[in-house]
Amino acid sequence: MNFLLTRLGNHIIRTVAMLVTVLFLLQTNSSAVAADPATAVFAGGCFWCTESDFEKLAGVIEAESGYTDGQVENPTYKQVSAGRTGHTEAVLVTYDPAVVSYAELVEYFWPTIDPTQADAQFCDRGSQYRSAIYYETSEEKSIVEASLASLQTSKPFSAEIVTQIGQRSQFYQAEDYHQDYYKKNPIRYNYYRRSCGRDQRIQDLWGELAHY
Repeated sequence: MNFLLTRLGNHIIRTVAMLVTVLFLLQTNSSAVAADPATAVFAGGCFWCTESDFEKLAGVIEAESGYTDGQVENPTYKQVSAGRTGHTEAVLVTYDPAVVSYAELVEYFWPTIDPTQADAQFCDRGSQYRSAIYYETSEEKSIVEASLASLQTSKPFSAEIVTQIGQRSQFYQAEDYHQDYYKKNPIRYNYYRRSCGRDQRIQDLWGELAHY
């Protein structure tokens, strides 16, 4: 009798151990999928502001300031700000697609900018401040085009949308002092953002849809 009870106890222990192992493996695999990030590139004028706006969104891991869509390799801020490189200030958004989708990033982006300004954003003038959405795949291109088409019929303003849509190209990270500028220099950042009229213009354009 004791022998049978011992065998039964050992069987139960092995079964429980196997279940624990299976649950652990399932959890590990699930975490691995969720931890596989994706990236997207958006240009919304001053990259300090666009970086700050995206890092408020759940599912965004980080946003990095940089330059894209120009002809000069490894450009500097001085070169880009002079307006002779073809680049625009942009952000590289790293996100968890299990939490937020590319389509949701696109929808979130629109009411953080003034899409009616060509070669400018708010107080900043020049093609280096143009707004743009850059797609990497044909699927992303379709998502952006569908979003734009929908916005054309539902936008809460009458002006034409001139934000560019283009193929994603090389993204060059900006200098270290530009990264997380809004965190490292909050007083200067907030003064710039307020004096540039960014939030007021967004509110005027988008109303309750505005993100800032």
